[in-house]
This record gives sequence, structure tokens and C-alpha cells, in this order.
Amino acid sequence: MRDLTAIAGIGMTPYFKNSRVSTLELALRAIKNALDDAGLQPGDVDGLITHSVGDAVPAPAVAHSLGVDDPQVLLDLVGGGSMSTAAVGAAAMAVAAGQAETVVVWRALNARSEFRMGGTGRSAPTLVEFQYQVPYGLLAPVQQYALVARSYMARSGASSEDLGRVAVTQREHALLNPRAMMTTPLTMEQYLDSAFISDPLRLYDCCLETDTGVAVVVTSAERARDLRQTPVLVSGASTGGGHSFFSGSRTDYTTSAAREMAPRLYAKAGIGPTEIDVAELYDAFTPLVLMQLEDYALAPRNEGAAYVSAGETTFGGSTPVNTHGGHLSEGYAHGLNHVVEAVLQLRGAAGPRQVDNAQTALCTGQPGYVSGVTSALILRGDR
Repeated sequence: MRDLTAIAGIGMTPYFKNSRVSTLELALRAIKNALDDAGLQPGDVDGLITHSVGDAVPAPAVAHSLGVDDPQVLLDLVGGGSMSTAAVGAAAMAVAAGQAETVVVWRALNARSEFRMGGTGRSAPTLVEFQYQVPYGLLAPVQQYALVARSYMARSGASSEDLGRVAVTQREHALLNPRAMMTTPLTMEQYLDSAFISDPLRLYDCCLETDTGVAVVVTSAERARDLRQTPVLVSGASTGGGHSFFSGSRTDYTTSAAREMAPRLYAKAGIGPTEIDVAELYDAFTPLVLMQLEDYALAPRNEGAAYVSAGETTFGGSTPVNTHGGHLSEGYAHGLNHVVEAVLQLRGAAGPRQVDNAQTALCTGQPGYVSGVTSALILRGDR
């Protein structure tokens, strides 16, 4: 499948604290923007793929609203950020296999004004094991990831300042991004003075809650070259098993499932970690960035924090990370906004945050906690 398909269009709505519209409306706006970007019409679409956690309109309703009455590919993937890059990989596979010619992939959610992750008023997960977490207060993602963070810090020696450095660096990137929700600088002192949400995670360790819609258009590489934008090729896509907080045999939470999956991903793309020019790493919480730097072999084991401290993850460093500000400072679209940023970088269209000579990008989904699955993409420029 290497380089047979391409992302030909990208589209987003603004980020909102309260969109005041439905998730269907957000999806349609983002898809229209992505089709316009590619120079295509809704009538060109014959495949639709989305991912959600029971918080968005299903794919058939979007197909109907677009006027796609006979979709050849129609997928609703269960899972939040774990499936963001898997959804794009599924679209690429469908196009490469000849099942469809033009597939739109989107994520639309009112994650601030309606369906707040771990918020009160929601029904419990439909997993029998959840009842055993309740007495210990493990109800919301931040509480669960706090355990991951503490385990990782104990193993690697990372400090609170090391977590803070991730947040501060990504805020600096967001200041170059006109789409970003967070538009004021963040200092280490402000980070350390912020409230603990679930020790050791402070306010600025946590991703933003956001209402938004994001979409990408996937078609064949050959066809994409005749469309409006410079194509961005899908060089590799992988899905892997992961940890689960609910059940499972894995007990080491100091590495993510990416450690096992990454070699497969690099092999599919035919490159190694040293050839990655820019990395958009899933950053629901700051420690996930440090862990993925190590698990995707961008930094040596136990040295993710030192890698960030040395400036390797910002502009001019070895591997700029989350150049748009990420989920921590741009907005939280469950990973698909990372794909959009990678496309902009590989088109050479990222403006003041453009990474020099960016030719390859790593995009990762949630690294496998909670859901028990992870996914990632390697994209390549075609310019």
C-alpha cells in the first residue's frame, strides 16, 4: 500500500467552547471545507469513515446529508483518539484495494458543550470491569492517566518540570498558529503554580475540551496529482493492541503499545525513526509525549525528557513535535487535527511554524491506554 494513496484535501471548523450547532453540522462543515480544498464536490465521494465514542452523528446520517445515497465504503469506528489515524489508514486501504475512489474521514464532536469526557451525567462504560474501578475513584481519563504518569516518572526519572516543559514548548508552537485556542504564552512558573487535577497531572498537563469538526479526503496518489493541492502520500499505516485499564494481561504501564507497533509501521513505510522530519504525537496528557518519543524510537529509552529539554522537539531541533500546539494548546479533535497539521507541514504550507524541508511526518493516535488499541501513520510529501 506504500505511497499508492494520498490525502488530497483537509478541512476544519474553528475550535469552540460552545459551537451552538449539532455534531452533524460540524461534520458537514469540515467535510465541505476539505472537499473545497481538494477541488472536489460531494458527488465525488463514495466512501465515508468516522470514529467516535458515542458522542457524534453516525456515518450513514452524514452520507445521507451529503447526498451520497450509495456509499461503497461506510465505517463507524468505535474509539476516540486511538482510532484517529486508523480511520485514515482504513480509507487508504479501501482506495488501494479499489473499494472506493474518494473517501472522506472526519471527526466531529461537541466535547466541551455537550459530551465531556469523564463528566457527570454520563452513563458508565458498558464494561463489567468498570464496577471494580469505581470504589477507587478511577472514573475519568485524567485519573487513569495519572497512574500512567506516576509509573513512567518512577521508571524514567522524569520530573514535574519535565512534564511542564512539554506544555510550555507546545504553547510556544501554538502562538504561531492562528487556529489555536490558547493564544497567550505559558511559563514554567505558571505551569508549576497551576492546580493539580489528579496528582501528578496539573491543569496544563491536560488537553483542551473542544467543540470542532475536522476532515480529510483520501484518494489515489495518481488522481490526487490532478487535483488542487499538492498530494501528501500515505506511506504506512498500522493498528496495534494496547493496554486496557479495564482488563488484560499487560501490567507494565511505563511504555505504550506503540513500542510493539512502531517497528511494523516503519517497515511498511520503508524508513526508520531517524528519517522522520516532524512528529504529531497524541497528547491527551503531557507524559504521553515523552513516552511516545521513546516508544517510536525518536529518543532513547528513559531519555524523552532530556530530548525535550535539549530543544530537539521544537523548531530547529531533530524532530519538531506538535508544531500546531497539539491537543494541549491548539484544540482537541481526538487526533485528526494532528493529521491536518502534518499535511500542512508536508505541503510546505504551515506558515510561520513551517519545519524546514519537511518530507516525512509521523502521526500517532492515542497510544493504547483505556481502549486497548492504538494506531499511527507515516505520511510523505510529494513535492
